[in-house]
Amino acid sequence: MDLKFSNPATIEQVRGVLNEFELEGASIQQSSEDSFLIRTRELNEEESQGVISKLNSELSEVTVLRDERVGPVMGRELIMKAFQALALATVLILIYVAWRFEFKQGIAAIIAVLHDVVIVVGVFSILQFEVDSSFVAAVLTIVGFSLMDTIIIFDRTRENIHLKKKGEALGDIVNRSLWQTMSRSINTTLAIVILLLALLVFGGVTVRHMVLALMIGIISGAYSSIFIAAPLWYDFKSLESKPRAARA
Repeated sequence: MDLKFSNPATIEQVRGVLNEFELEGASIQQSSEDSFLIRTRELNEEESQGVISKLNSELSEVTVLRDERVGPVMGRELIMKAFQALALATVLILIYVAWRFEFKQGIAAIIAVLHDVVIVVGVFSILQFEVDSSFVAAVLTIVGFSLMDTIIIFDRTRENIHLKKKGEALGDIVNRSLWQTMSRSINTTLAIVILLLALLVFGGVTVRHMVLALMIGIISGAYSSIFIAAPLWYDFKSLESKPRAARA
């Protein structure tokens, strides 16, 4: 809604009215001292009129310059674009990791990343939070963080394979690589989570859901890179070596 008041108003005053209609997550932009651009969840005609009437009675006379509704069609379009972006990111991850390391590590990295996406989407679905473009941006950011953490572990594993001792098992090399990168992963995750906590507390309601998605995804990404990606790659390598041992 694009609104213009007859008298100057503040964002806090407008938000106070919206909160009465359970619109705490609404985005409010003030273009001038008496003009506001408000984005909320989809409102029916009765809810929209109720908000306007309340603003009229508690603040000042308001003129609706524009009132647009984003319905299910636009929602489906957003979901489709999000899936397309995720599919493209998945393909690029597979190509990059397979080129830099090996194909099996690319598969393990993708499974770890998809695990993080499912965790974030699942939490938002359970809590029934709104999914918008900022949520999609948060998910893609999580994908990037999780991939970066996984690549660091894979890179250390490759270095340790080149430096392995005679007779050292692959499982021991993977475990050693995980321990060598563990402190880095934990410290990086804690630093980011502390920053996100500050943003969650002081950033306002408009960014709260995005920050929450990032927090969940960052923690999940640190977990998946250590406990899913590397062990999964080791399992793939073990399955690969069994047929060779049988033929021998």
